[in-house]
Amino acid sequence: MKLLFRYPVMGRIPIICILLSLLSITAMAQTDADAIMMEKNNFCTGILYNYSSWKNYWEGTFKRDNANLGTVSTQMIGVMGNYGISDKLNVLFSIPYVANKVSAGQLHKMNGVQDLSLWVKYMPFEKKVGPGTLSLYGVAGYSFPVTNYVADFLPMSIGVRSKNISIRGIVDYQIKNWTATASATYVNRSNITIDRVSYYTTEMHYANEVKMPDAMQFQFRTGWRSDRFLAEAVLSNWTTMSGFDITKNNMPFPSNKMNMTAVGVGGKYNVKAADGLSIIGGGNYTIAGRNVGQSTSVYGGVFYIISFTHKAKEKQENTKK
Repeated sequence: MKLLFRYPVMGRIPIICILLSLLSITAMAQTDADAIMMEKNNFCTGILYNYSSWKNYWEGTFKRDNANLGTVSTQMIGVMGNYGISDKLNVLFSIPYVANKVSAGQLHKMNGVQDLSLWVKYMPFEKKVGPGTLSLYGVAGYSFPVTNYVADFLPMSIGVRSKNISIRGIVDYQIKNWTATASATYVNRSNITIDRVSYYTTEMHYANEVKMPDAMQFQFRTGWRSDRFLAEAVLSNWTTMSGFDITKNNMPFPSNKMNMTAVGVGGKYNVKAADGLSIIGGGNYTIAGRNVGQSTSVYGGVFYIISFTHKAKEKQENTKK
């Protein structure tokens, strides 16, 4: 059972929607945002758990806390998978269950299954350049809500119910065990509908349809990787292309401008005694933002690779007997 371990494995938790309570964008797995390809006929799947919380947040550019919220915390359990159609073409999916709550005030907790995310990932270029190997990747994704959760109740809502199309480019360079990966993503988000007939942004809108701002994500990471162990440091930025600030002492709104920069670390260990089994863990911290919470998060997960190539060979051998 083999995975193409030539490139780093750290990626983003695949939760496209932007919330105050869900801006933990660094996770480690075989995901849409990493620089690793699953080998043909191999399927990697697993479960990721993430816990994040924040007390201070940015109301526009003003940093503050709120006694009516206390600490806002989020727990997420996600099921993820990656199948190798070929060594250069993979298909991926992710679906999370999300639970939000506050430690003070009267806002009731909310939980449920959020959005299904699907990606196609392609590696068109891999070549020796100088002392290392340069690789390029293209990723196209689509996500959509799978339950009828409430979008207009931030920061408690588990999502914003937009349908998203994402296009990502990834550049990876590796010298022996040292790796560096940079990526840029454009996310187009559909309009959403909310459960009221009027709302105010910077002007009054007499409608239940909300125009969602598109977004860009940038990420850089670097670290060390061996056959059994990976350790990386990550710098990530999410920037909405438009939107407006939270008004004074008001609740967030789905189409707010929500920008954030986070730093993180993570590790991955491939268990020697169990071929195909890997354990991941790490965390990240928001260092700057606008209309987002200053969240701290930790995560961990278990993943396993199933090789359908071996099963196909065994079936052929049994047929010949």
